[in-house]
Amino acid sequence: MDIQAIHKLLHDRFGAAVGPVSSARLFEFIEVAPDRIDEVCYHLATEPALLFDSLSNLSGCDYPLRGKIQMVYDLYSYTHDHSLVLKVDADRANPRVATVERVWPAANWHEREAYDLLGVVFTGHSDLRRILLPDDWVGHPLRKDYVEAPDYHGISTIRESVLNIPGRN
Repeated sequence: MDIQAIHKLLHDRFGAAVGPVSSARLFEFIEVAPDRIDEVCYHLATEPALLFDSLSNLSGCDYPLRGKIQMVYDLYSYTHDHSLVLKVDADRANPRVATVERVWPAANWHEREAYDLLGVVFTGHSDLRRILLPDDWVGHPLRKDYVEAPDYHGISTIRESVLNIPGRN
């Protein structure tokens, strides 16, 4: 099924919570409201004509000038051999997106990583806590305005660049 047909099914069911099909450089995608992504994904995973049984990837990007953090969901259906990209724009000042963990259990780890590195809170998540950084780490390193502290518990966080070492050119 192509993206236009998928979009029609979603728009007919969810109305304004599903944006139009948009095009990026290499792919088309559909934008979804952050508080409805769980419902849309549940439908995508359970509707017999769609059966998106795999969350291949969940990633995020910080857009400070737009005041948004964008989450990108790459979905795939092994049954129907079709794929889909969904995007969700969360308010950067208070990024909150509904969890899709009940749809695809692997989302647990993806969402924890986005929480850890971008500060996105996934409402309804069963265990939302840091996954890569220590619990007492301050800030979210993938935010464009993040400034790393010069040390962490007395350990320097400053590393000399290999590009500046003589004889390494």
